[in-house]
Amino acid sequence: MVSQQPVPDFHTNVSRIDGILEPWRETIGGDFQGYRNHVIRMATVSLMLSPCNSDDQKKLEIAACFHDIGLWTAGTLDYLEPSLPPAEEYLKAHGHADWVPEVSQMILQHHKLTPVADGQSRLVEVFRRADLVDVSKGVVRFGLGRGEISQLKKAFPNAGFHAMLMRRTGRWLLKHPLNPLPMMKW
Repeated sequence: MVSQQPVPDFHTNVSRIDGILEPWRETIGGDFQGYRNHVIRMATVSLMLSPCNSDDQKKLEIAACFHDIGLWTAGTLDYLEPSLPPAEEYLKAHGHADWVPEVSQMILQHHKLTPVADGQSRLVEVFRRADLVDVSKGVVRFGLGRGEISQLKKAFPNAGFHAMLMRRTGRWLLKHPLNPLPMMKW
């Protein structure tokens, strides 16, 4: 059973995230706790960067749950496209088919190195920034306080998530030296 640690004053719906992720526990395997904590941190940072209404919060939390799932479902570092079908299935099964385009863009653009262009949902850029805050372990903060990030990392520790990413990246690099980070986008 996953421990239910509170998120101090951040308003992330951890129960919703746990409910979405639980069916993927076996697929994710030993990386489950690290991924769960990354998802919670990312959803929380999204809300810290841009408070939003309940529907937008759900979109951010759903996108966070599925944004890297292709690492396990497709077994590849080129995981953005493979992360889309599980998200789409979830959205359609829960009456949110109209959210598919926006959530898909959040997933596809979350490793974009430059800000998301005008015309996209503001959530796409918020989501991109939130992932960068977490992947950089708070070095990049987009104006958020060090203390807030530190408190979040303490409540939901890394649990090997970044080490797993480094191992997978190393293995990918050996096989694909000319395409070292296929998930990164300009």
